[in-house]
Amino acid sequence: MTKPTEPIRCDWSLGHPLMIQYHDTEWGVPVHDDRKLFEFLVLDAMQAGLSWRTILLKRENFRKAIDNFDAEKVARYTEKRVEELLQDAGIIRNRLKVQSAVTNARAMLKVQEEFESFDCYIWRFVDGRPHANRFQSMKQIPATSTESDAMSKDLKQRGFNFVGSTICYAFMQAAGMVNDHIMTCFRYREVQR
Repeated sequence: MTKPTEPIRCDWSLGHPLMIQYHDTEWGVPVHDDRKLFEFLVLDAMQAGLSWRTILLKRENFRKAIDNFDAEKVARYTEKRVEELLQDAGIIRNRLKVQSAVTNARAMLKVQEEFESFDCYIWRFVDGRPHANRFQSMKQIPATSTESDAMSKDLKQRGFNFVGSTICYAFMQAAGMVNDHIMTCFRYREVQR
């Protein structure tokens, strides 16, 4: 009896079941839900200087601590609530990053008022359609793009923080605005559909 072979995956996803699950079910899939987009925005900011694995391992804790990424609730957080979050060992306890979640929630609400949804606003940076890259190896995947540069600049002008071009590009990957699965990865074609 032959043993079934594992599908080919992007190298970064290997080594932990949670990373494989995220890769196989979420990464690169187009997201059009404002709450989920806010979640990725917060988590990608939290990742700055850390590994994505660290963030994924704390994701459920973040969901509980940060009101399931409800931007309206997070926008109302007081300094007292920020202090409480800084005592929560289940999340990243960096004051600037925690405060950025509050700042970005407030900025997101303003964007929603102007554009009807954050989704309508954010997808403008890729003309409303995911960009399918055709990378053969992980080494080819850039840290930024022209679109992430433009997104970063515009978000900053609108009062968001922790939204440098590298964070914006990671956000674009997570939210499916770009398909950066390598072409030999089994998810490349699935995400394209």
